[in-house]
Amino acid sequence: MLIPHPLLGLRDSQEFTYLGDANLMFRPDAAAENAEAAFCDYVFQRDNPAGVHRELWFHEQGDRSWLVVTRDTTTHEILGAELASNVKLGAAE
Repeated sequence: MLIPHPLLGLRDSQEFTYLGDANLMFRPDAAAENAEAAFCDYVFQRDNPAGVHRELWFHEQGDRSWLVVTRDTTTHEILGAELASNVKLGAAE
């Protein structure tokens, strides 16, 4: 499987480590009223979608960047990839 790295072009997926759902980048607010329940969900609850899903991948054997990869979990087709830092910054705006 080839991952289209936004800076380095197509890279073999064996250069990366899969880290799970991209929503893990968005930690709950520890000061919120429901922080305990929110962190419980954040740590223990995971979706297992069939279809298009956004995932975190770490370029361990390359530039050590974090990517958000959009992938169809039923076909393993990669639909796109972007730097996780850009995704995080875009959510903060």
